[in-house]
Amino acid sequence: MPENQCIRIGSRGSDLALWQAHHVKTKLENLGCEVSIEIIQTKGDLIQDLSFDKLEGKGFFTKELELALLQGKIDLAVHSHKDLETHPPEGLCIVAVSEREDPAELLLIHPTSVEENRLWNLKKGGVIGTSSARRKSQVLAHRSDLIIKDLRGNVPTRIAKLRNGEYDAILLAKAGVSRLNLDLSDLIVVRLDPEIIVPAPAQGVLGLQIRSNDERTKTLVSPLNDTSVHALIAIERTVLNLMDGGCQLPLGVYNDGQFIHVTHAHSAQEAAVSFKFEANENPDIAAHIASVLKARS
Repeated sequence: MPENQCIRIGSRGSDLALWQAHHVKTKLENLGCEVSIEIIQTKGDLIQDLSFDKLEGKGFFTKELELALLQGKIDLAVHSHKDLETHPPEGLCIVAVSEREDPAELLLIHPTSVEENRLWNLKKGGVIGTSSARRKSQVLAHRSDLIIKDLRGNVPTRIAKLRNGEYDAILLAKAGVSRLNLDLSDLIVVRLDPEIIVPAPAQGVLGLQIRSNDERTKTLVSPLNDTSVHALIAIERTVLNLMDGGCQLPLGVYNDGQFIHVTHAHSAQEAAVSFKFEANENPDIAAHIASVLKARS
């Protein structure tokens, strides 16, 4: 294999992050590249005792990977696109985005906490686990009776906490659960319609990041870009950018190609308000959405 076709991928060490890195590795190998994976720990991996909305700054799961790129230690970083800052560090760019997994949220319910005559089949006053400000605000909008409790850790750890009885239910991105192919047969699994419980911008999509001046890697990786997904999430990410958002902002944006579904709150302690905009060819649609949201302030 010629050295100019070797690519070093940087990844977090969680099961999900490594699945994503190996997924991209396989695609690149199918194009004739030789690929290795370097594991890099991030701030988000190290801080496990605080909710995202209580942490300062953004890029909790990306900054160390981006630094490794800038220092030339890796050639390509594979991210969950929703974790990326809307303003990339100078010298870096997203060269490709993946196909989109189902962007919906999953509600996993302990079998002893089911109440079938209630929304989502979750008992009244149940304890629901999430550390996402966006999810918290949407829970408050639909089930204000529930007790929201912070939940951290990787996907298997979160599910183990549910099984151990620390929660009656937990919220997770369906994409992560699907990619890990986890056995959930002992739990009640409820898929939440992304038009109602709106996901994070670019949820279910991988972002492939390189150095802006690295033409070699750009040439090798750019064939992986899904142009249709890129067009859809560009609007979602632009709204996030205009709202100056990150993990702490209670903002959901989902563009299904026909409509753009949005939820917004001023804090994780406030019930989210829902909006629905027609997705059209108007290049200013993201700016219009942001202006509507800002008018609520």
